[in-house]
Amino acid sequence: MNNEEVLQALAHLIGTPYEPSVKSTITGITGRARVVGPNEISTKEYDINRIHIRTDANQLIQGFSFS
Repeated sequence: MNNEEVLQALAHLIGTPYEPSVKSTITGITGRARVVGPNEISTKEYDINRIHIRTDANQLIQGFSFS
């Protein structure tokens, strides 16, 4: 699944509250094991399979990025 397909598959999560269990949901949908939640520390190494969850101040999911 490429990044565009991932964004399409996860679109239904945008606007929903972030909770740690969302990471396992994302892994189940995408097959990608490296999912980083908001305010979690991650390495600076480039990893095209890593998904970062972006949230707003209210912890609502705003989108996803890759690196």
